[in-house]
Formats: sequence, structure tokens, C-alpha cells
Amino acid sequence: MQEEENLWNSMLISLKEKGGTRLPTDKSMIIIGDNQCGKTTLVAKLQGIDDLTKGIGLEYAYIDIRDDYKEDHTKLNVWVQDGNPKYSFLLKFALSEKNFKNTLIMFVVSMKTPWNIMDQLESWATLLQDYIDNLPIPSEDLREYRQNCIKKWNEYIEENIGDKNGYWEPSLGDGVLTRNLGLNIIVVVTMTDYISILEKENDYKDEHFDFIQQAVRKFCLQYGASLFYTSAKEDKNCDLLYKFLTHKIYNFSFKTPALIVEKDAVFIPAGWDSMKKISILYDNMQTIRPDEFYNSVITKVNTRKAFAKDHEIQAEDEQVFLNKQLGLLNQSASQQSPIGIPRQDSVMRSLTGVSKSGDRRLSLTSQGQGSPTKKIDPVKSTNTSTPGEGVLANFFNSLLHKKSNQSPVLTKTTGELSGSKSLSLEKTEYHTDTAAELDRLAKRTLNLSHEMSTETNSSENGIEEQISTTFGEKSSSEC
Repeated sequence: MQEEENLWNSMLISLKEKGGTRLPTDKSMIIIGDNQCGKTTLVAKLQGIDDLTKGIGLEYAYIDIRDDYKEDHTKLNVWVQDGNPKYSFLLKFALSEKNFKNTLIMFVVSMKTPWNIMDQLESWATLLQDYIDNLPIPSEDLREYRQNCIKKWNEYIEENIGDKNGYWEPSLGDGVLTRNLGLNIIVVVTMTDYISILEKENDYKDEHFDFIQQAVRKFCLQYGASLFYTSAKEDKNCDLLYKFLTHKIYNFSFKTPALIVEKDAVFIPAGWDSMKKISILYDNMQTIRPDEFYNSVITKVNTRKAFAKDHEIQAEDEQVFLNKQLGLLNQSASQQSPIGIPRQDSVMRSLTGVSKSGDRRLSLTSQGQGSPTKKIDPVKSTNTSTPGEGVLANFFNSLLHKKSNQSPVLTKTTGELSGSKSLSLEKTEYHTDTAAELDRLAKRTLNLSHEMSTETNSSENGIEEQISTTFGEKSSSEC
């Protein structure tokens, strides 16, 4: 009987302990950084989704936290601060004196623009420090929060020293927690896949990346922060960051040591680093001094093609493209066409080419009534010819209209006497003065071109009258 009571007693104690260890629901994380540094993409990666809608001001999201061992789960509240400092007043909705001790801060910078890393870290850290100084947190509570940061730092390196009041006295190295905010802080450098681009396009060497790393690590020492190099594109350190968050916030087990071998996947937990370990990087700096001003070494460069390679080029919609082409064709059709040629015919000729004048046929229209298709003689088809053919036709016309002492001898052919409209040149006599003749021909051609520009297509009867009149004048002049 006593054994049964002990069994039930142990079961009740186990259930009580299990119920008392449920994951808390009041934990929060605030992500701070400039725009375009990868904050939203990082949150999506931690959530296990492909994309996350980006907003402005102060965004809210959450990350599912699961403890498979205890079959428990909860949600980590995530606040994403806008990169524009004018929205910094919204921090009051994410960080207050009530949830201060349950909040973790994540500073995010990008390797895409390494020349901005230190300026951004210093700027946001100063803004956060000013905000905390204005919070109505009792000084005793704030001191407790800061001592807790020192305790966690020392717990990692197993150099804990306590006193009778339960506070942990500092046993820290140079530069450690000199700017203690009383909060857990993680610094994340995103887009480390751009390291290869910087090497190729901007001639960055290993010493440049060592210089960047030592500067960021010194910043982390001041704030007691952990450091992560991540790449969502290449999926580097993203899962490790998730596990580290569950360790820092919910005390999950975490055994991964510091990672400093791969320059694009660095991980340094709070409490591990020191100035002595950072100085190891100095050995690789041959042309750079570690105490140089950051922006004098990592200078801003113009964005090159490599930095724009990820931009998508949207193909134009097929129907939009076809409509544009139709508009161009309509515009060509509406433009002034050659004299005497319908505009539609001009457009078609530009598309299909121009046939020889001897084979070209033209439908003549008179007063709205169509007449049979006729073969037009080159003498009268100047308005349907190409520029070269027009010059030739003008030349023949000039010969027809020359004065009797200079004009070629024209005879009517049998075809003309039988009612056709063709002319033949049987004999041409040229003036012996070639230069004078060419000058007269040129003037005559200009006059005829001006006269012909005012003519319109006429009916077949009109052409017959014009030809008969012309030959009547020529006959009288010859006689």
C-alpha cells in the first residue's frame, strides 16, 4: 500500500514539474537595421517560409518555437523596426519597462555594403541607448539587468565570481561590456555571399575581410553581443541562428562552439571572444593597420554589374508589345506618302519592296469609279516610281518638251495610232555643247518636278487627252 502511494506521489510530482516548465509566451525579439540590409528575408528564413511581406514603420511577426523533448511549443514575438530613423518613436510599442528583461535585440547589417557596417552599428546602438535612458526603469532593476549580462558572459567562460548579495562582480577583459545596455544582443551580418563578388569586382583581399571582422568583433565586445555571419541565399548559419535564439531566450541546449574558419560563416557566442583572440587576425594584415579609421580602409565604391545581377528583368507582355508594333504601322500609314500613291500602298511598298516600273500596275480611280488596270508608260508614271526611276522619267519628259531645235525627234508608233498610250523614241539628237545641255536639262527637270507635284491621278480619258495635246504641240513645233 505504501508503494502505491509513493507511485502516485511521484506521478503527481512529475506532472507538476512538467506543467511548471511550459515555454513562456512573453518573450520578444526586436530586429533593428537599415533598409535593404536583409531584415525581412532573415525573419522569413527563421520562420521557415520563402518570402515575407514587407511593410513600413514597425512590423510584427512571430517564430514558432517547439520543444520536442517536452512536447511543448510557443511563439516568439518578433518586431522589425523600420530602417528610417524617423520611425524610431515606434520602439515604445515593442520595448517598455514591463517587457525589458524578456526582450532580445538583434542588430542587422549587410556585407553587400561593407563600408556602411560600422556607421550603422554605432548609429543604431546610440539610438537604442538614448531610448533606454528615457525609459522609466528603476535604477535597481536596471543594475540587475546589467549584472545579469555580466553573469551570462562569465558563465560561458566559467570564470564566475559572486558575492553575498548575489551579484556577479566583473571579471572581464579589455573592452568587454563597456557599453552594457542590460539586454541580450546579437549582431547579424547578412548577405555574406557578396564576399566573392567583392573579391572579384572590387579587388577585396582576405585582409580586408579580416579588418571588417575585427572591427565588428570589437563592437560586440563593448555590448556583450554574439556575432553571426549569415547568407539566406546560400543557407549559411540560418538554422544555427534559430537554435542559438532558442538557447538564449528559452534555455534550450546548445553545444556548437565558435566558428571562425570560414570567413562567410562566422559564429562567435557572447563570452567566448576577447581582444587577445581578435589580435590573431592582425597577423594576416600586411598593408592595413588594425587601428586605422574604418572608412579609410573600407571605402565606398560604385555599384557595379555584379551588385545588380540579382535584379529581375521583367519581359514585356506579348499583347502590349504587339499593340506597340501596330501603333508604329498605323503611324507610318498616316504619314505623307509619295505623290499620287495611296498611303496604304506606300506602307505596303515599304514592307514588300518596290517592283520595276515596267512591271508596276496601278488602278486608276476617277470620281469614285474604278477603271480597268492599265500599264502606265514611264513618261507618265513618275509619281509611282522610286527616286532613281523618277529622275529617269523626268529626263525623258525633258526630252519631250525641248524646243524644236534641241528636242529629240519623236514619231508615233503603230501602237499609239491604234489607241495605246505608249511612246517610243526613235531618234535622239543631242547638242554638241554637253555642259550647256546638262544645265538646261537640270533646270527643265526641276520645273517638271514642281509641275508634277501638283498633279493628281486622273482617269484614263484624262491621260489620253494629255498625251494627245502634248503630241499636238510637238507636231506643230516640229512642222
